[in-house]
Amino acid sequence: MDAIELHNLTKVYKRQHLFSVQRTTGVESLDLTVKQGEVFGLLGLNGSGKTTTIKLILGLLKPTQGDARILGERPSSLAMLRRVGYLPEVPYFYRYLTASEILTFYGTLSGIDRIRERVDAILDMVGMTEIRDKRLGEFSKGMLQRIGLAQSLLHEPDLLVYDEPVSGLDPLAMQEMRALIRKLKEQGKTVFLSSHLISEVERMCDRVAILVKGKLVHVLEQKEWAGKDGELERVFVENVAGSSDMGRIKI
Repeated sequence: MDAIELHNLTKVYKRQHLFSVQRTTGVESLDLTVKQGEVFGLLGLNGSGKTTTIKLILGLLKPTQGDARILGERPSSLAMLRRVGYLPEVPYFYRYLTASEILTFYGTLSGIDRIRERVDAILDMVGMTEIRDKRLGEFSKGMLQRIGLAQSLLHEPDLLVYDEPVSGLDPLAMQEMRALIRKLKEQGKTVFLSSHLISEVERMCDRVAILVKGKLVHVLEQKEWAGKDGELERVFVENVAGSSDMGRIKI
């Protein structure tokens, strides 16, 4: 069983404008398979449909047509959602809570047993034990991303879905993110992430799919760019050259 299976997945957004309806395609006829235990990257310009794809995978959006299977289940399945961890591009947290308190809160909502031990283990994994009692309102962007990672791992999911996980991070925080994703892969987890940062994608991923204006245009395996400086960037630029996302809704 594959971790993610998308077949002919299409999402069309409709907006009412006075007496007419404006239609914008988020993703179109998307066919994609992600194997269990791999790190898979979705690469594209802003507005290319990466976040729309993630929301369809998580059941946050309903497709206009097509079908999705996540860990063998439909995206609406609660059994499936219990096995998935998610970090959005712009996570929101209660900034008056400490790192320890926010994880305890999420863990309690999820019904996790021995929550204190689990929170301690996760804080150690993301390197935040020493600042466990610091309020989130005092956190930097990188520290908030680490808390986001922590909450996504709290319930020990099989599939991790990350939307632009390194966006806005400094070089040290990016390095720490790469190390954590490598560790998750070693544990047998499946990681599905989106990004527009080619250099980070090529360092982290086993395979990469390129989206252009909502359409899947290319899928590459690591061996196709490994040891070939600039190869992934070349393929990406070649596929998006001449395309324009002007007028597309940024979703």
